[in-house]
Amino acid sequence: MKRAFNLVSMLLLASLVAFGCGGEKKEEKKAEAPVAGIKIGSLGPLTGPYAADGNDIKNGVLAAIEVMNPEMGALGPVTLQPEDDACDPRQAVAAANKLINEKVVAVIGAYCSSATIPASEPLIAAKIFMITPASTSEKVTERGMPFMFRTCGRDDDQSKAAIKFMVEQLKAKTVYIVDDKTTYSQGLADNVNKMATDGGLKVLGHEHVNQGDKDYSAILTKVKAAKPDVFYVSLQNSASAAPMLIQVARMGIKTKILAQDAVYHPQLMELAKKDAEGVFLTFGYTDKETPAYKQFADAYKKFGEPGAYSAYSYDSTLAYLKAVKAAGGTDPEKVKAELMKLEFEGASKKIKYKENGDSGSNYVIQVVKDGKFTNYWNPETGQLF
Repeated sequence: MKRAFNLVSMLLLASLVAFGCGGEKKEEKKAEAPVAGIKIGSLGPLTGPYAADGNDIKNGVLAAIEVMNPEMGALGPVTLQPEDDACDPRQAVAAANKLINEKVVAVIGAYCSSATIPASEPLIAAKIFMITPASTSEKVTERGMPFMFRTCGRDDDQSKAAIKFMVEQLKAKTVYIVDDKTTYSQGLADNVNKMATDGGLKVLGHEHVNQGDKDYSAILTKVKAAKPDVFYVSLQNSASAAPMLIQVARMGIKTKILAQDAVYHPQLMELAKKDAEGVFLTFGYTDKETPAYKQFADAYKKFGEPGAYSAYSYDSTLAYLKAVKAAGGTDPEKVKAELMKLEFEGASKKIKYKENGDSGSNYVIQVVKDGKFTNYWNPETGQLF
């Protein structure tokens, strides 16, 4: 009897072990449904000498996403995939291809025209929108690419504003030009060079430096000897312009200096300090008292002070997402149709895209005064602010 009891106990124990080890039918995990939404990309230099500008672009996109997400309804949420192009053409193409693989529907960027132009080729071929907030080379929108848009102004318009200011307001007769041989900087400087003669300006010299140069003494010695009325500085960003301004002051060069939109960044004053005082530059006019700008500033404050292209990046993102909302989805042709109808007051300016993808230019002259960029002269009216 004892033996039979032991046998029954052993069988019962075995069944319990079997039940505990898988005899019980476990509830199968259901595969999670993919999260719906819209993924957009940003492209710009997140590392290297131009990182400040690239991160400004990325942060402008993030600020716009924060503003638009509550309005996107079932189309949202909107997320961002930022990529670093280091302002290098090959890295820009690699980053563009990565964004294609990530299935983004639009890319806000890039910063350097030399990165935007090659990156746009694979993106547009894949019917992915590219809206640049910063690349001003005319070539960006002159290639007949159906999904290529630009929210900032163009080099040719910026050159006209620069020439008009030198001639009409500064009463200059001579100019000395320097650029850093990048697509943007040299393209802008070449335009100024070509337009100078028609404007009655004599070009005393047009020199080139290399990106990353720290010592500008050789060229500045020539500038000092030439004694131009205006020294036109066309460099890729504020980190390049600051050491040049410092060396101009050290060498005792007293000529007026006119720079361009790439040096419009708080970093210029942080680096050059008092040597940036009195420097003129061309940049798009922005009315910071509008409700649109105040909404942008409030959304952006977590990232610090806006940089040169933060507001343009913000408006580029708003424009695309407003078009998506109106189209009821991300179908490229439908979104483009809505984008072309779009007209709204942005943080940077009134946004209305033309057939070629440009949105127009509104360059004015600013000056560094008391460590801040200040509106100075309006080429449209010929009047001081």
